Amino acid sequence: MIWQPRTLTAALASLALVACSTGPATPDAPPIEEPSAAQFAEPVNLRIIAFNDFHGALEGPSGKVRVDGESVETGGAAYLAAHIAAERQAADHALVLAAGDLIGASPLISALLHDEPTIEVMNALGLDASAVGNHEFDEGYQELLRINEGGCHPTAGCREGYTYQGPEFSYLAANVHITGEEDSLLPPYIIRDFDGVKVAIIGMTLEDTPSAVVPTAVEGLSFGDEVETVNALLPELEAAGVATAIVLLHEGGSVTGDSDDISACDEVEGPIIPIAEAMPPLVSVILTGHTHEAYLCEFGGKLVTGAKSFGRVITAIDMTIDRQTGEVLSRSARQRAVTRDVEPAAEVASIIEDYAAIANPLAERTVGQLTSEFSRERDASGQSPLGMVIADAQLAATASAEVGNAQIAFINPGGIRASLAPDAEGNISFAALHTAQPFGNTLVTMTLTGSQLHELLEQQWINPDRTHMLGVSRGFSYTWDASAPRGERVDPASITLHGEPLKMDENYRVTVNNFLSTGGDGFAVLPRGTERVVGPIDLDALVTYVETSGPLSAPEETRVTVVGGAN
Repeated sequence: MIWQPRTLTAALASLALVACSTGPATPDAPPIEEPSAAQFAEPVNLRIIAFNDFHGALEGPSGKVRVDGESVETGGAAYLAAHIAAERQAADHALVLAAGDLIGASPLISALLHDEPTIEVMNALGLDASAVGNHEFDEGYQELLRINEGGCHPTAGCREGYTYQGPEFSYLAANVHITGEEDSLLPPYIIRDFDGVKVAIIGMTLEDTPSAVVPTAVEGLSFGDEVETVNALLPELEAAGVATAIVLLHEGGSVTGDSDDISACDEVEGPIIPIAEAMPPLVSVILTGHTHEAYLCEFGGKLVTGAKSFGRVITAIDMTIDRQTGEVLSRSARQRAVTRDVEPAAEVASIIEDYAAIANPLAERTVGQLTSEFSRERDASGQSPLGMVIADAQLAATASAEVGNAQIAFINPGGIRASLAPDAEGNISFAALHTAQPFGNTLVTMTLTGSQLHELLEQQWINPDRTHMLGVSRGFSYTWDASAPRGERVDPASITLHGEPLKMDENYRVTVNNFLSTGGDGFAVLPRGTERVVGPIDLDALVTYVETSGPLSAPEETRVTVVGGAN
């Protein structure tokens, strides 16, 4: 929505009309003081309240954050709404903004109903705008358009007595286009007027989104360079009288050190730095996401912030803008942990309670037993207990001739969203399994040569900003050298299957999820796999594996060995 600037003359005239409508003055009534031109020349104070990567985390707690030297439980949408309301109430003008991945990879309470509950909660907490992130495309861009416009799900329909109305906030996608079309898939920006100062909010996902989602979900779309996109918008923004711009960007930085200070900028690196440094001067603030990190940084004269994920942290940014020139006179930022020591927002709590009643019967079903926690955290070799278990489950689900005749299975680390922790009796619920694997990806078994398998392993380091170490199934092993250059880290002679060296010219049957099978995470060799067989859903494979394995123990054998220095 674009608002027209209010001039001094118009404002004074408006006040005069209000004065005339109050009736004749009485002797006891104080004289009406008209504001002076100096008052209308005072700067505008604007507070931005920001978060990112919410991923449908309605219930919480969503994880701990360090506050005053102590780790405290944080998160939960009702508490997030309460903290946002407190920040908003203390400001002259406020905007609540998000940097993408509001939905997708969500807990069962939201995912069961196609993330409609999350959009309803975002409406209730007063979100003004959000960029799209890569996970907004998880079910295809047509489903994103339905999420944005409202209406019944194309296959599940509408629940009895309820029609999904869509967001009351603006979803923004400045750098996403249907190939060959000029207009962006969703609006590129909104403009808000604050006492005559126009502020543009531009929303974008990362240019590399096609490698972060199932390629078929974004087939027919193009994703533009982030900086070029903003530069192309400058003429129309300037023509509209925009004073300053805030960018919501679903791309971020990685924190390479051990600091747990959510307000620091220690050892932040990654693609966000050159992007911020190249942004035009009109951009004053960049709210980031995607990497699930917390930081407050200054890059290229831009304030760059990140607020972790799952509603655990909000960032409050205070800007003072010159009313006449549009110049940002000052800005400051602080992080606020979404602690659970405040009164939760009643409206949001009520929404969550209603949806929990729908989801809980399925969520609480016991699937099987584990002998210990299966962590998703990777060791120095790049393997995690849960990654190996999921790979084993996928191998078991596709090993028969009818569903693939698989010999090896791999799982990408981004496909594992949470560790598995059984209850006191060792039971693990369906909800816990769904939280660990929420995407509903299909398993695909294909033929690769031994040489292509070696190429696949080398592609784990193809992205210099993000390593994607694959979890591997039992019977498969290899050694990699962390000190070797990319493309030469895995010795082909070290790759074995059931103790036998892999033969580079022989064929092997390999199972991955459909995200990887079409080249996700940069594994470009996988689309070349042949003789493809589509298997079950990844979550179904994991559920069946846990159900049929008795009390399941974490794998103890060494599958991947690392040598050399730090990678």
